[in-house]
Amino acid sequence: MKAALVALLTLVSAAVAAPTQAAGPVATIPIDGVISPVTVRLVETALTRAQAEGASALVILLDTPGGLERSMRLICQRLLNADIPVIVYVAPTGARAASAGVFITMAAHVAAMAPATNIGAAHPVALGGGSIDKESMKKVENDAAAFVRTIATERGRNAEWAEKAVRSSVSATEREAVKLKVVDLVAESVPDLLAKVDGRTVKTSKGSVTLATRDAPVKVIEVRFRDRFLALISDPNIAYLLMMAGMLGIFFELSNPGSILPGIIGGICLILAFFAFQSLPVNWAGLLLLLFGIVLLIVEIKVVSHGVLTIGGVIAMLLGSLMLYDSPDVTGIRLSWFVIVPTVGTTAGLVFFAVSMGIRALYRPSVIGSAAMVGRLGVTRTALQPDGQVLIDGELWRAVSPDAGVGAGEPVQVTAIDGLTLTVTRSTRRP
Repeated sequence: MKAALVALLTLVSAAVAAPTQAAGPVATIPIDGVISPVTVRLVETALTRAQAEGASALVILLDTPGGLERSMRLICQRLLNADIPVIVYVAPTGARAASAGVFITMAAHVAAMAPATNIGAAHPVALGGGSIDKESMKKVENDAAAFVRTIATERGRNAEWAEKAVRSSVSATEREAVKLKVVDLVAESVPDLLAKVDGRTVKTSKGSVTLATRDAPVKVIEVRFRDRFLALISDPNIAYLLMMAGMLGIFFELSNPGSILPGIIGGICLILAFFAFQSLPVNWAGLLLLLFGIVLLIVEIKVVSHGVLTIGGVIAMLLGSLMLYDSPDVTGIRLSWFVIVPTVGTTAGLVFFAVSMGIRALYRPSVIGSAAMVGRLGVTRTALQPDGQVLIDGELWRAVSPDAGVGAGEPVQVTAIDGLTLTVTRSTRRP
């Protein structure tokens, strides 16, 4: 009896300790571009939906140049505490997991890379246009190194290399990463990845889970319109275009008070641009130069500077565009010349057109009121001795002339007006 009880307890404890078999579809979501608060929302949504739909695992297809440290930490926390297995797959071919991408890849239960991809260069950088002293940067570096080291240790990966990626910005190709035990494997595609990870046992927040992913159906988690829109405007080039469109809208509203529509569009674009700037490394000197350039163009409307203010405004906008994002090239957060040149050129052209049309309107003869009569051509109906009647544009006017002997039917031109009496002189042209 005692032996049977011992055997039963042994079987029960073995069953409790045995890893759970993960079966069901595999959810996937692509995460590319800069790591930002929008990315955090995407990962959280993917985890929630994958778990709610009974997915056996979540595959994150990662391609990032890096991003914000706080957003990266939040994503790592979600992955480290995930209830279902999370596989980070650096893909497609040619993709990278740089900077913040290193932390996210190492925080996954399974880390994989596609051919011709790379990982590394995770040294923290000062963003936002401000400088940071050596002591403060050392603290930031030590903090980041400790964080990546503990993630790598937790997941059984190369903690020494991870620390070097932070302190020395080392990088590795996909083959080197496998040899260094930075990632677990190289896979040609998602089906190849699922076949290779099948049977692996990983540790989730709910216990050990054995992956059963071979030939599992793949379900792509559709990114909702709201998230796609927020991710779109967080693109550095889109944020820049929104800001320029916003400032142009305000410019045209100020130059044509009461237009309303340009002001509404400009205000909306500016608000969206500033929303995007909160997740981007904006250099405030560059932003101020852009604003100063627009101010100079607006002043050109009120002050005739013969183009000096316009030229200064264009130069300020060009310099501001180059300085707008204060970030090393390795992060990929920078403006494209194919965006800067057309945008600045178009802005300057529109402002120049508006200013030139305004100046032309100032010197254009009046078409209404008494001043509009000066210069008009007419024909005398009666002789002017010295007063009489003239016909101008089908209207009869009382007129006087300093010229002697102006007969009926002769062409005349208006030189002045006093009340309802015109002063005219002989003309060689007929109306």
